[in-house]
This record gives sequence, C-alpha cells and structure tokens, in this order.
Amino acid sequence: MSRYEAVIGLEVHAQLKTRTKIFCGCSTQFGEEPNQNVCPVCSGMPGVLPVLNGKAVEYAAKMGLAIGCTVNLRSVFARKNYFYPDLPKAYQISQFEQPICEHGKLDIEVDGQRKAIGITRIHMEEDAGKSIHNAAENQSYVDLNRCGVPLIEIVSEPDMRSAEEAVAYLKGLRSILLYLGICDGNMEEGSFRCDANVSIRPRGQKELGTRAELKNMNSFRFVQKAIEYEIGRQEDLLDDGEKVIQETRLFDSAKGVTVSMRSKEEAHDYRYFPDPDLIPIQIDEARLEKWRAELPEMPRARRERFVSEYGLPVYDAEVLTAEKEFADYFEAAVRAYHQPKKISNWMMTELLRELNLAKLTPGQCVFRPEAMAKLVKLVEEGAISSTTGKTIFPDLFAIGTRDPEDYCKEKGLVQISDSSALEAAVDEVLAANPAEAERFRGGDKKLMGFLMGQIMRKTKGQANPQLVTELINKKLA
Repeated sequence: MSRYEAVIGLEVHAQLKTRTKIFCGCSTQFGEEPNQNVCPVCSGMPGVLPVLNGKAVEYAAKMGLAIGCTVNLRSVFARKNYFYPDLPKAYQISQFEQPICEHGKLDIEVDGQRKAIGITRIHMEEDAGKSIHNAAENQSYVDLNRCGVPLIEIVSEPDMRSAEEAVAYLKGLRSILLYLGICDGNMEEGSFRCDANVSIRPRGQKELGTRAELKNMNSFRFVQKAIEYEIGRQEDLLDDGEKVIQETRLFDSAKGVTVSMRSKEEAHDYRYFPDPDLIPIQIDEARLEKWRAELPEMPRARRERFVSEYGLPVYDAEVLTAEKEFADYFEAAVRAYHQPKKISNWMMTELLRELNLAKLTPGQCVFRPEAMAKLVKLVEEGAISSTTGKTIFPDLFAIGTRDPEDYCKEKGLVQISDSSALEAAVDEVLAANPAEAERFRGGDKKLMGFLMGQIMRKTKGQANPQLVTELINKKLA
C-alpha cells in the first residue's frame, strides 16, 4: 500500500438537452457547419441583451432535486471574465456566489463498498466556442456554434480516493442525467465532460496537498487512466523531494500521460461580478414541487426494485438499469413474457452486442421488446433451439419489424416437438442402425451424438434435441 492518499474532486459539465441556447433562440444542434447556429446575442455583439431560457432552469433544478441538493429559490448570474479567442464577449455568463443548487450527495459503490460523495454545488452557465487548429495551413479558426449552449456544472467535494471511485461517481451522475432526459451524456461530442482536481497527501494527514486540474478526458477509460497516471506522477515528485505545482494539465491519450498546460487560475483571477443584464432567478415553491413530482424513478431505486421484484442478481440489475431506455426495454419485454432472468440473459448478451456493433441506443432499436419476448418464448417452449435463436438474432435485430415466429416458420427453423411425429423418425434410425443401437444399450453413451445426427438429418434439422434424447433413452433403456 502506498504511503500516500489521493484526494480527488470532479467538476462535471453537462450540456442541457434544450432545443435552443440559454440566452437566445439559436439551435443547439450538434454537428452543423461552423458558425451556422450563431446570432448577435451568442456572438457577443455590442448592445444585445440576453433572455433566459426557462427550460434550462427547470432542468438544472431537477438535477439538483435528483441528487438531494437544496434548490435555491433565488439565484444570480455572474460574469466570469477571461480572454480566449473562442469567447467573443470576453466573459462567460455563469453563476458564482448564488448558484441554483447546493449541498447534495451521490452514493457510489466500488468493490462492494458503498460511499456517499458530497456535491458542493450545481450552477448554470453558457458554453464557450471552439478553437480549431489546422497544422497543415498553420492557421487557427473559431467556431461559435457552441457559444451560449446551456450547461450545468456539478462540483463535487474532494471525497474520492481512487480513480475507480471517480469513474463510479461519473457513471452515477451520467445515469441520473439520462434518466431525467436532460442531457444525452455523449462524452465524445462533449455534452458530458469533466475536469478532475487531483492531489495526494501522506496517509493520516488532514491538510490537503497541492492539486493539479486534469482536462481533455472524453471517456471513462481515459478519466481512470489520467487520474492513475497523475497520482503516480505526484507520488514520484514527493518521493524525489520535489514539490507539486498547482497547474492545469492535459491528458495525452496516445501516450497515456498528463502534460502541463498552464498555471491554475483561482476564482479571483476571473473577477466575478453579477451580470447587470440578467435579473435574479426566482423560483416559487409551487413550481419547485411540480418539478419534484415529475422526477422519474432514479437508477439506484430501480436497480433495487429489479432485484426485489424480478429476483434478478445484482449484476444483472446494474447492467439493465444503467440507462433508462434499456431498463424500459426490459420491463416492456417482461410484461410480454414474464421470464425476467431469461429476458435479462438475452438482453445482456445478444441485444447489447448488436446495439454496440450498430452504435445504437436502445431507444433507436427497431427490434421491439415484444419481439424480444416472443423470441425468448419460442426458445423456452422448444419451438426453436437456443442455438437457432442466437443464430437468427442479428437478422431479427436488423429487420426489426418481422415477427420471430413467422420468420422461423418461413425459414423452416421451427422444431418438431410432437412426440408421435418424432417417434417414427427415431424408430426408423434405430432400425437402420441396429449395431449402434445395441452398443448404446450396452452402455456406449458416446453413440448418442451419432444417433442424434441421423435423426436430425432425417428431420432436416427440425427435431427437438431434448425430446429426441428422451425418446432414444426410453427406447434403448
């Protein structure tokens, strides 16, 4: 065990899934041509006035309610002043002293140990633009499409002690955002991203060490690798008698290292002051209670219900409830065929594999839950074998609209499960192979495969293997 203890806090930016930006009517659509979703307000033209998007306030408050925060009935926007080419106003509208939400917590579980991570605050702000550097042309360009896109920043307490805990916390936050339907959680597109503040201290010491802020981590795997590298880097510095410098560092995913970017700013460097163009946000109790009543069942509660109501193992419940659409799919399939564990098995293997290969979400899947339930029922009732079901699954998934039973009948895949129909085929095979039948009766059970193969050939592969096995054993007992 290392003689140092890591101290980790995360600042998570989640893009709110509104149709328009936070202070103007421009679209928030991702992937448009550069500088298409821009107007005088979000491009910072002189004399324009921002108008607050009420849906952004609702979404921010709902996130706060979902993680046990106090939602402040009065909050204030502030100007955060800094000079970047992709920040046309030379300030970002954010919140500072009076954020919309404060003092929540998120429970995580790592290696079977549950732990509460404190949430310091949630505040609303607008996103900045994007600088695009073209090395071939030796030119830099600015795309302002993201300027004014609504964000919430979720700031944790420095309660995490390992990279694994940080990833568990991130996954927990993302899952709640998806359940609420207020963020699409896409890390690659930047709509869910985090900065990690990492420091170390000798075990037993209460005083915090000097922290480094890590940026440029666009996957859970990169978050874990960056934090692990940074902890090791700081340990090596202290062991060599050197000091850790407070700075911002970028994660180089190709090399798996963090590299220095700039010295770390403090709050006073940004010269925050209340934005004179925006009045304070006022939320009345009735509206807050309405939003509270609209909250869906949260991931942890749903996970626990899946275990108690459906008798699922904890692992199954965790996989099924990680995303709301996947959990909804499962419950719809179970309503159509009440075999929860069987449905779970097919979803966690066949369905997840096809979704990942096609890069689709469960909500985009055209193979509906009712069709999934019917396929599982066909297998469980012996109409088709499990092997056949798995073989045809990719086709059914891709086609989507075909009834699994109709598909199997059309392809001649439905098993013969009528004892009287199979008995004749078994009798014919045993009569045609008397020596093998006698050796089987004498104890050579390896001949089951040979006899089974002959019967399958005679029935064109449609015989129910389990029933054939029973008939052979009965006749040659």
